[in-house]
Amino acid sequence: MALSREQLLKQAKSEITEIDVPTLRAQLESQDVPLLFDVREQDEVELGKIPGAKHLPRGFLEMKIEETVPDRNRHIALYCAGGNRSALGALTLKQMGYTRVTSLIGGFGAWKRAGGPISLDKPLSAQDRIRYARHLSLPEVGEEGQKKLRDSKMLLIGAGGLGSPSAYYLAAAGVGTLGIVDNDVVDVTNLQRQILHREVDQGVPKVDSAERALKALNPAITIRKHQLMITSENALELCKDYDVIVDGCDNFPTRYLLNDVSVMLKKPIVHGSIFRFEGQATVFHPGKGPCYRCLYPEPPPPGMAPSCTEGGVLGVLPGIIGCVQAVEAMKVVLGIGSPLVGRLLQFDALGMKFRELRLRRDKDCPMCGDNPTITKLIDYEAFCSVGRG
Repeated sequence: MALSREQLLKQAKSEITEIDVPTLRAQLESQDVPLLFDVREQDEVELGKIPGAKHLPRGFLEMKIEETVPDRNRHIALYCAGGNRSALGALTLKQMGYTRVTSLIGGFGAWKRAGGPISLDKPLSAQDRIRYARHLSLPEVGEEGQKKLRDSKMLLIGAGGLGSPSAYYLAAAGVGTLGIVDNDVVDVTNLQRQILHREVDQGVPKVDSAERALKALNPAITIRKHQLMITSENALELCKDYDVIVDGCDNFPTRYLLNDVSVMLKKPIVHGSIFRFEGQATVFHPGKGPCYRCLYPEPPPPGMAPSCTEGGVLGVLPGIIGCVQAVEAMKVVLGIGSPLVGRLLQFDALGMKFRELRLRRDKDCPMCGDNPTITKLIDYEAFCSVGRG
């Protein structure tokens, strides 16, 4: 029997679960946060959307949902302009075997009238769609993910061995704003591994050399140069506006300082370190895993930690670890995959072996434990030369 539009909508809404704005807001703040999809057209989304919503137009819902959400038991919430397209979409997903799908009553219009927060959705340009075409083809990234990268701000500590590959790939990937902290100048001994810099850059501040290289690669990104030494006096102010900190330093005072800033500001920090033929990487994400002090509560005594100047480093090694850091930073921003939270990835170049160690949060940690004893930033005495990896 043929159904009219009204009959079809009535039938759809009788077979699905509809929720109102207060219920959706409560769900978005709960432990069981639904995947929120905006099924409107692009021109509608550009006028505003619910923060955190992924854009999946109604016309592509059936074709793309399986690759976007393979788990049919995943909690999904749909909304459109007034609640009709999302209701039809919810019915379709139910018929496809998705068990926890809801539709927002009144759609985006009801959300606005209730005073819900709204984010403006700046579309990708035609040039961006060409440049990042291989990202857009990935369901895990797509247009929404590329816009997340474009709108993200990452702070790189050091423009040396680790910072060079991290910065290059993050710039190439379209990270919108890269802050670079380094107070050093380019030296000929850097060029064996610090690929941001050239021989003609000797004596030039590394932040300037890095800006030149990264802007040549991707002119659209924003580079913020911080030609300074990060200290307890400037660390909080320096880091507060960034989404992710990428730690490419080579000294213990800075590592402990960055860890404490990370916990205080609740900012994820992607850690990397190298020495001779070995490197390691992990992600310290406050509230989701251990911090650096859970592993090493206090710095080693001065003189116990050799520097790369003293011990040497294989030139290609920071390229491997720095690229791992870039991958992890992007995963954190995109919310995809399994970041190295609570896991330490170790690499042995001579044996060409990777090994993973499990890390656990220490409830007695002086920084992130149940009863923290460190309540302000500390400047420790330098343990090795600050040559930026």
